[in-house]
Amino acid sequence: MNMGLTGGIATGKSTVSRLLTECGAALVDADRIAREVVEPGQASLRLIAERFGQAVLLENGALNRKKLGEIVFADPAEREALERITHPAIRAVMKERMARLEREDPSRLVVVDVPLLYESELSSLFQKVMVVYVPREVQLERLMERDGLSREAAERRLHAQMDIEEKRKRADFVIDNRGSLEETTRLVESFWRENGRL
Repeated sequence: MNMGLTGGIATGKSTVSRLLTECGAALVDADRIAREVVEPGQASLRLIAERFGQAVLLENGALNRKKLGEIVFADPAEREALERITHPAIRAVMKERMARLEREDPSRLVVVDVPLLYESELSSLFQKVMVVYVPREVQLERLMERDGLSREAAERRLHAQMDIEEKRKRADFVIDNRGSLEETTRLVESFWRENGRL
């Protein structure tokens, strides 16, 4: 089975994906792929520089993520322009890795961590979808603390994603991550016992 793993920013997707791999799942990480497709020499980085200007590049030619983030989180049209550049490249790599892992071991659960799974309308790629959930206020507090953001900046980032309650409603599986790591671990292990292998 392949399963999309999503949630919202600062809900704890990385923790849950790590726990799933510790149980034995294979992981395809869309965030990691997103970083790979904008490395120096990649077509996506060239297109980003053409669209947003040389100011989004560091002196060594790498992407200045902070500068690009300031632009795209302040303007939905700019964020959409970035997504039109990066999403096709990310999807192509993601599908290739999913197919390879499935060929290698058809009975192994393949987890694909995709932060914007619903926003990018990717549900159809997966047999099931798991959402890592925390209430919005907890999400906001964690984001401010984790990234050192003001409340206003954190709100803007949350606003750029689908509301976490809507994601929770659409999910096949929900991991409530507002408690301790031990509680989350128990929830993931329970899921694994029931769904880990075909």
